Amino acid sequence: MGGLVRIPPWRGKVITKVVAECGALRGSGSEKLMFRRALQLGLRPGLSFRRLGTRRGGSTLDWHGKVAEIKKKIQSALPGDTWDPLYDTSHLPPEHADVVVVGGGVIGLSVAYWLKKLEKKRDAIRVLVVERDSTYSKASTVFSVGGIRQQFSLPENIQLSLFSANFLRNINEYLAVVDAPPVDLQFNPSGYLLLASDKDAAVLENNVKVQRQEGAKVCLMSPEHLRTKFPWINTEGVALASYGMEGEGWFDPWSLLQAFRLKLQSMGVLFSQGEVTRFVTSSTSMETSSGEKVNLKRIYEVHVKMDNSLEYQPVECAIVINAAGAWSGQVAELAGIGMGPPGTLQGIKLPVEPRKRYVYVWHCPQGPGLETPLVADVSRVYFRREGLGCNYLGGRSPTEEEEPDPTNLEVDHDFFQDKVWPHLAKRVPAFNNLKVQSAWAGFYDYNTFDQNGVVGPHPLVVNMYFATGFSGHGLQHAPAVGRAVAEMVLEGHFQTIDMSPFLFSRFYLEEKFQERNIF
Repeated sequence: MGGLVRIPPWRGKVITKVVAECGALRGSGSEKLMFRRALQLGLRPGLSFRRLGTRRGGSTLDWHGKVAEIKKKIQSALPGDTWDPLYDTSHLPPEHADVVVVGGGVIGLSVAYWLKKLEKKRDAIRVLVVERDSTYSKASTVFSVGGIRQQFSLPENIQLSLFSANFLRNINEYLAVVDAPPVDLQFNPSGYLLLASDKDAAVLENNVKVQRQEGAKVCLMSPEHLRTKFPWINTEGVALASYGMEGEGWFDPWSLLQAFRLKLQSMGVLFSQGEVTRFVTSSTSMETSSGEKVNLKRIYEVHVKMDNSLEYQPVECAIVINAAGAWSGQVAELAGIGMGPPGTLQGIKLPVEPRKRYVYVWHCPQGPGLETPLVADVSRVYFRREGLGCNYLGGRSPTEEEEPDPTNLEVDHDFFQDKVWPHLAKRVPAFNNLKVQSAWAGFYDYNTFDQNGVVGPHPLVVNMYFATGFSGHGLQHAPAVGRAVAEMVLEGHFQTIDMSPFLFSRFYLEEKFQERNIF
């Protein structure tokens, strides 16, 4: 605490209105049917930006007036210069914000950006981003390999990628800051090359059909075509391949993160280094036709614990965005999500947990050339070039039985020797002579339910919105997801891309929205 005398924060009343159509809960004997309409997006009214702000009461001015009087008396009694320990609160977050974004990775920053970009009036919305790891030493964003692709199996994910590719292509139209150097993401447009065995060829072909229908430029390649275009590849065991011809490749995640932060600072977004440890909520009870009681909660205060301190700051707010990545499940539990009886909506947890993934960097002078795409092999091994010096990076997603301990970021080098290198050497014979240079580990925000993102409001904690659970493709979808969440907060519905299949309600309804192309 360092001798700091902390002023108790102003606590005004947050004007809230919970609109519930009880009729949507009647009429069916099935609990899921009773809830289905209540969980749908269309029943939730839009949140006008004018309703986001908390209301200030007269007590704030009274308090500050009294403090000013006390301060004057102290100053008059002491010799020397101005004495101001009561107001040494520069390291604390503000006492109120309209929107608190929990998580300062690229997805959280994107949500903050679009909230400010789409606000109806300049400075109408006060946004606070809370990030506990200010150095990003454990952040998923900076440990990503930075890929972007349209080669997904679901139309919505393809649309997200197309939107984000356009955003990144025109990055300076969005994130340029006056008097700052232009944003350079170091984008490498070499594409993705996905390989399929006989068993998976039909699925790959169908995926490409969907991708083309959504406007992605992807072509199918036979083994003969592969050998002609990429003579360094061994096509044994490959029946078919798909190749992204436009808007695919990789970029520098750190550059995108810093560009977002700099832009948000210029837009007036506030940042706080700390950890969210508690939500203070109010609740309203309602009863279904079967007699089940349901509590609708609203968060009105977020407690932010300062780094390396027991001190915390309460922050009054109207909206909370859960963009805490691999730790978003823990943040959801702070709001009571998943803490109810099993089998009920109150008992459904956010199924997002940290999964550790290794990335290895190796050198191979005789390896594939500069035109090499990011290759995803039939064995689940992937690799791409890294820079101009015959360096490559890659890895492999483990099976459920192989999942490593997610409590640390230690690298298992035997995993490369046993599970990665043999497949690399088989697919690219030149990799028989590679030499590993370095390695690191990072976390996926892994959705154990269907490996797809969770976007939009919680049905019971009505002012908590999710932007998490993307299971490895969150970085590339961040620009589009940020806009989708902002649209939901400001307008009450998705506008640019229909993200309703990503809603939390699918976990209760047991409606999987499975993305097949995860590696």
